Amino acid sequence: MEKKVINPWSWQDARNYVQAVEVKHADSTLYVSGQCAISEEGISSNADMRTQIFHTIENLEKVIQSSGYEVQNLVRLNIYTTDSSELFENFDVIQQWLSKNQVQQTSTVLEVKSLFETLKVEFEATLAR
Repeated sequence: MEKKVINPWSWQDARNYVQAVEVKHADSTLYVSGQCAISEEGISSNADMRTQIFHTIENLEKVIQSSGYEVQNLVRLNIYTTDSSELFENFDVIQQWLSKNQVQQTSTVLEVKSLFETLKVEFEATLAR
């Protein structure tokens, strides 16, 4: 697979995303449903935003690894939240995770009225290899 990052500017670098990712010669693509802070028993978390972000990352990593992909294959990460201000107060968790895994992905953050039950954040991902 060839992966090319397109950034006509540099300001997005501080926000841990890129403007576009071109993927050529990919063998396969993985589309991951929205992952949240839900336990293995299917119980939604009622923890604070920071804790839910950590748990959401753990669940996303589990799906990625179970699929035979690696986090560094991530090319798109959409983030849905019920509170953008609270999400951005804790965004360092996401930025550190992306940096640690050397991910350069396109991304969109959307504030929504609600998520399932008590959830505050949801990650939807696309990976290519």
